[in-house]
Amino acid sequence: MNQKTRAIGMILCSAFCFALMNLFVRLSGDLPSIQKSFFRNIVAFFFALCVLIRQREGVHYRRSDLPLLLIRSAFGTVGILGNFYAVDHLILSDASMLNKLSPFFAIIFSFLFLRERAKPFQVAALATAFAGALCIIKPSFQLSEFFPSLVGMLGGMGAGAAYTAVRALGGRGVKGSLIVLFFSGFSSICVLPWLLFDFHPMQLWQLLCLLGAGFAAAGGQFSITAAYSLAPAKEISVYDYSQVIFSAILGFFVFGQAPDALSFLGYFIICGASVGMFLWGRRQET
Repeated sequence: MNQKTRAIGMILCSAFCFALMNLFVRLSGDLPSIQKSFFRNIVAFFFALCVLIRQREGVHYRRSDLPLLLIRSAFGTVGILGNFYAVDHLILSDASMLNKLSPFFAIIFSFLFLRERAKPFQVAALATAFAGALCIIKPSFQLSEFFPSLVGMLGGMGAGAAYTAVRALGGRGVKGSLIVLFFSGFSSICVLPWLLFDFHPMQLWQLLCLLGAGFAAAGGQFSITAAYSLAPAKEISVYDYSQVIFSAILGFFVFGQAPDALSFLGYFIICGASVGMFLWGRRQET
């Protein structure tokens, strides 16, 4: 098995893990998104700490890397809270697809923070993806339906900004396990005050669901890190959209959820834009 095949396998594994994470979050019931995010992150924190200890690497970082680590962590926290809120109020596949707008937001943030100018094709793909997002969001005056979609899109924006910071950190040689550790610890500390003042008692099955979400998230983060260490993003990134397929299958069989025609159209448009950008990126490299 060559490295590219292994990388595709790892990114598919990551997509399934993140779909499983969303499933566990939804199964945990009527708990605040902040409480759910705390348990998801605290598990990932100790998972990353165990990896660093096993690799015999201390928690060391350069002071010059701290601003980027804080940006990654702050926007990543916004991304998780937005995604979890969307998962609780939308069907799983819609919430997953809105979160998958993150690569398109990354184009915007790469221009703003890294001074990377977007090419005309990327701008066209960006506009197309947002048109697809409107099919999923379905703007209306009914806030009960519109607001969760808007929050889910905000989560995708936070994730896009966070991934831009991750790319900058990777270029500086910062280890992925350290980034995961810093982000998980930062996010857990940020939501801790709200958790202490508004803690909702949980039954054992809810706690197990949230721990399951944490382990699934850790598996997804480390799988996607391994995938991108085996092959460049331009060759495998498009496979990450399989998470929407996994989410749709899990949502249908566990909750009986089925996307409507407009949502399917939105999936098709966003995936088409991402495939087009993927193929365009490969041509640019040849």
